[in-house]
Amino acid sequence: MGAQWKAKGKELVANAKGKLFTKLVKDIMIAARNGADPAQNARLRLVVEQARKVSMPKDTLERAIKKGAGLTDEPVSFERVIYEGFAPHQVPVMVECLTDNVKRTAPEMRVLFRKGQLGTSGSVAWDFDHVGMIEAAPLAPDADAEMAAIEAGAQDLEPGDEEGTTLFLTDPADLDLVSRALPAQGFNVLSVKLGYKPKNPIDPASLSTADLEEVEAFLAAIDANDDVQEIYVGLAG
Repeated sequence: MGAQWKAKGKELVANAKGKLFTKLVKDIMIAARNGADPAQNARLRLVVEQARKVSMPKDTLERAIKKGAGLTDEPVSFERVIYEGFAPHQVPVMVECLTDNVKRTAPEMRVLFRKGQLGTSGSVAWDFDHVGMIEAAPLAPDADAEMAAIEAGAQDLEPGDEEGTTLFLTDPADLDLVSRALPAQGFNVLSVKLGYKPKNPIDPASLSTADLEEVEAFLAAIDANDDVQEIYVGLAG
């Protein structure tokens, strides 16, 4: 489960894929606030590259950029909010939301956390590192991930979500630099984002199957909320 929770099961995965465009559109609009030109806006460039990799339609992409940059008559007022707390069985959780109405999102999060425990700001964040996350696939069978990490300037690496991929971890400030350097080291960048990595993840083996299922159900309910962008969980593996 690791640093970022992923939906499991065919139906959940399909729903998650359906939400991906919505999440990316929000990220694009937020990034475009600092300029509509990806060549001059590193954050926007990273999100645009991710959108293109998942085949977002060109008109959807361009409309999101223009809307976020204030080039249309449609106002954009999204706010990024982090909710911290615990899933059942004291599993630490950080939920990143992008909302146009905090007064709506906050009570919805309180309801969703009833089966766990909603904490105050900083109550869980101390147990996570804020890092850059780059998932990449080798361009050749003999590509050396450890050497690529060193040469590109990544701080650490671990297995990615997909078989054969590697998750390169960076200082947040180095995210763009490392993502640009990896292709020259034999790795194709699949996704780039800022996220949270647990410092002391709980071993899933310490929880029973029923307990893990309860945690999964809790996370799935949170992920179904339209304002939720990412979920980071303190579980290993």
